[in-house]
Amino acid sequence: MTLQELYAPAAKSPLADVVIGKVTNNSQKVDAGDVFVCIRGGTVDGHTYAQAARDAGAAVIVCDHDLGLPNQLVVDDTRRAYALMCAAYFGHPADRLKIIGVTGTNGKTSTCVMIKSLLEAHGCKTGLIGTIHNMVGEEILPAKNTTPDAYELHSLFALMEKSGCEYAVMEVSSHAIDQDRVFGLHFAACVFTNLTQDHLDYHKTMENYLAAKKKIFGRCDRAIVNRDDAYCDEIVDGCECPVITYAVGRNDTDYTAKNLRQRADGVDFEMVGDSVIGRVRLKVPGVFSVYNAMAAGTCVLALGFPFASVVAAMSCLVSPKGRAEVVPTDENFTVIIDYAHTPDGLQSILKTLRATTRGRLVTLFGCGGDRDKTKRPQMGQIAVDYSDAVIVTSDNPRTEEPGEIIKDILAGMQNTKTPYTVVENRSKAIEHAVLNARENDVILLAGKGHETYQILGHQTVHLDEREVVAAALQKRREQAKQGE
Repeated sequence: MTLQELYAPAAKSPLADVVIGKVTNNSQKVDAGDVFVCIRGGTVDGHTYAQAARDAGAAVIVCDHDLGLPNQLVVDDTRRAYALMCAAYFGHPADRLKIIGVTGTNGKTSTCVMIKSLLEAHGCKTGLIGTIHNMVGEEILPAKNTTPDAYELHSLFALMEKSGCEYAVMEVSSHAIDQDRVFGLHFAACVFTNLTQDHLDYHKTMENYLAAKKKIFGRCDRAIVNRDDAYCDEIVDGCECPVITYAVGRNDTDYTAKNLRQRADGVDFEMVGDSVIGRVRLKVPGVFSVYNAMAAGTCVLALGFPFASVVAAMSCLVSPKGRAEVVPTDENFTVIIDYAHTPDGLQSILKTLRATTRGRLVTLFGCGGDRDKTKRPQMGQIAVDYSDAVIVTSDNPRTEEPGEIIKDILAGMQNTKTPYTVVENRSKAIEHAVLNARENDVILLAGKGHETYQILGHQTVHLDEREVVAAALQKRREQAKQGE
């Protein structure tokens, strides 16, 4: 493959006919004949590694200004150039897939999993790109980011095409949109779930956060949006494709969920559209799960699948790992793991559990380090407002001191009558919760969800909350035997 075949704008460059090995933005992965693309990151600028890449044998250096190096190609935007090069390197597989993008603050993972399930219920082999893992049909592949780097993204599309996938469903994060990881992609459908405070450490303002989310709705064939969200109108403002809306309990929308009847293990409701109605017995608890199911169902309907079969398949939907996940205990109390790591996410899961909890609702949570600090006291207040007891602990402190993060959380818990305990070590905090559980209690472990690790400083250590709960249950039983 020549440089101009890899990147059409290079046709007029003296380097146009240079034969290329592969594309990379990592100087440590450069082999002789490769293209090295200099990417400016938050803490590292790839331009500073251009000479190292050249020394390693890079045939072409792609940069955004003159570096004074031989065989350099200067472009206006290296991120966009990199995305287009990666697509070409893998043969543009995305052009032959029907790609569905799901964006929003909360619900992306669950909605993507549900869309995949609904499509496969209709005989359509579907790939998945998301936070928990990537999937090519039923084959599971590890995921590093919610939305991968452009090279990995197009390599996944190539695998999906090769395996016979017709659709690819992917979570599209605001970071990925802003950083042009999905530049050049065209979506058969884009779904907007909601927008609440998150990632302000990166975007700085909600206006910037909204602007990032909005971008992908300019490159899709149909937009599916949550009519109940306050940002709905702004998301679709100027959108040239058809807009299909969903909501819960309102009539000024294309599809709505009505007559919700919550159960401990799910929700019954009617999905209502223009002259159509169908009953759904959802196997996932909570109103937030109804929104996710409605987003998925509306998306698949917008793609042209029959109402009756879509509604029937919705009753078979289940939640992914770490989303309102019930941990087996064989005890008279319940432990639930959920990824809730934003104020809105925590409030949603607590409202759901509050409605069905017969004993105490005990919430264990922390907040991530090196992330938006303003949401910490908000989450502290939400925890004490909806819980009978709270255990404040660590999440992924990263390079921040865990104790300082906890202080920020506690600032939102002043003047509360809800008892709370601080146990900085997360494993010990979970053990404390299990050892002190009472009959009919519900213990919510919020924040980690599907993650089986904890980031301490620059180290990633193993931490699977399911294993910690199992060990704590064993200790509880041993203590009970000793007390007999």
